Amino acid sequence: MPGTLIIAEVTDGKVRKSTYSAFGFARQLGSSFDVLVIGAAVRAAADELGAYGAGTIWVCEDAALAGSVCERVAPTVVSLVTERNYDTVAVTASAFGKDLAPRVAARLGCGYAPDVNRVDASGSARRYRRSMYSGSVHGWMEIVTARHVVSVRASEFPTPEGTSSRASVEPIAAAEADAAAQRIQWIDTQQKKSERPDLAEARVVVAGGRALKEQFAALLDPLADALGAAVGASRAACDAGYVAPELQVGQTGRTVAPDLYIAVGISGAIQHVVGMKSSKVIVAINKDAEAPIFQVADFGLVQDLFVAVPELTRELKAGGQS
Repeated sequence: MPGTLIIAEVTDGKVRKSTYSAFGFARQLGSSFDVLVIGAAVRAAADELGAYGAGTIWVCEDAALAGSVCERVAPTVVSLVTERNYDTVAVTASAFGKDLAPRVAARLGCGYAPDVNRVDASGSARRYRRSMYSGSVHGWMEIVTARHVVSVRASEFPTPEGTSSRASVEPIAAAEADAAAQRIQWIDTQQKKSERPDLAEARVVVAGGRALKEQFAALLDPLADALGAAVGASRAACDAGYVAPELQVGQTGRTVAPDLYIAVGISGAIQHVVGMKSSKVIVAINKDAEAPIFQVADFGLVQDLFVAVPELTRELKAGGQS
């Protein structure tokens, strides 16, 4: 029976939490689903995924697939989809997913729905909703081919509850690499190590704007430490060099949906808001009472951030010691 195949994203042998949003998508779709875990040293990750309702966890463990080079991954995905006759392939709309999904769709000769935030399977034709024009409007799309490839926005599909049953774990072999894969070589992955949570997966995010200037880290790092939060930033703060570009939240940066998002000195331009508006609770601190950020905030504080943030940090630290 056709169903959905979810491609898990694994980093350093661990499943990225955003993968579970694809599980939420499959649950909303109402179809049965299996999972493909592919890469080097991924067996432990496969075992982790077995309690969320999947029928089978397919494991393709191959050292040649290290680094998640999508030109090498795509042939194995296509081979499994074709052999098992899945009608839908789902990935998270991460950098990895956005790289892999169109390659898979092209090889399968089917339609691709990118970065979807809702699915409607109630009618005769399945429809997918996605944001357009920097999130100011939503559009619905239909795929006319029999098979669909979908990338799922992680912030819009909740992680399903675990179940007592366990999926079967089955090994599969990697498909033969094609000419495109032969021209790509993964050398190494270099990333900064931090004790803070990953920005895209953190439960709390403290983000700052250009108004913090050279005091960005001095003000926000203690607040983030007190909350166990990740640090994010507006594009203006990144462009000014106050913080690393990989911490940018927004249309051209990361999309986040934490339980708590604290926007400090961020005006609230639509390009930033589109990357964080799915946060469960949004708190804004800005001295400009007319700043657009207050239109999306659940709680707002109109005050000089250079006064408000140190006071808030002191209160949080005092509360943690009492």
